[in-house]
Amino acid sequence: MIDLCEVVEFLDRELKISSIQDYPGAMNGLQLSCVRPIGRVIAAVDASLPVIKAAALSSPAMLLVHHGMFWQGAQPIRGPWFEKLKTAMDAGLAVYSAHLPLDVHPEWGNNILLAQALGLMDPVPFFESKGLAMGVRGTWDRGRKELLETLGHALGGRVHACLAGPEQPSQIGIITGGAGSEVAKAKDAGIDTFITGEGPHWSYVLAEELGVNLFYGGHYATETFGVKALGQHLAGKFGLAYDFIDHPSGL
Repeated sequence: MIDLCEVVEFLDRELKISSIQDYPGAMNGLQLSCVRPIGRVIAAVDASLPVIKAAALSSPAMLLVHHGMFWQGAQPIRGPWFEKLKTAMDAGLAVYSAHLPLDVHPEWGNNILLAQALGLMDPVPFFESKGLAMGVRGTWDRGRKELLETLGHALGGRVHACLAGPEQPSQIGIITGGAGSEVAKAKDAGIDTFITGEGPHWSYVLAEELGVNLFYGGHYATETFGVKALGQHLAGKFGLAYDFIDHPSGL
């Protein structure tokens, strides 16, 4: 068992929570505290009601998520919003969320971990927005078919692909989550194959017109890497038990 404050101080510092700008609803950091020491860290992608109910069974614990409790903005505390809070508080479950700070982290970030899972060579940050590199890019020395198969294996599911770029891709860009609409900017940066989670319908059409391979691996599937890696790191550093709650959306 360990004081929650020790874990939160470590996360805030290492993830640079106070200095990375994000969507206001992300509310990065500790979103819900608890009054007891914690004995477990539980990782999940979303702080949804089913996830919180499952995590509450193993409390006192800290639930580490990528998408926190306030994505829809301010809400009346009733219905499922009330149930989430009551379930967590009754069980002594703390909730900590890290969105962009976890996407872009050089060790535990979704982008770099997916690049490593694919075996991209020389991965470096790319796609700067508001002073932050939102993704990573690297090189690939095999064919498009091998890249698509490797991606499917890494994500554990089917990849939806627009095969409009070269059959021998070389410049691979990755932005996990919902970055399909950035395909034109990726092309301008010299990317011939762009990997993300999802995108609007028109992003497929645009990729065809631009001659870019665009691989949609699923928003959920591309963003399991960070919370898993960070949760395991916390467990080892602080002597906590560890679990991952897999609750995919299919998107």
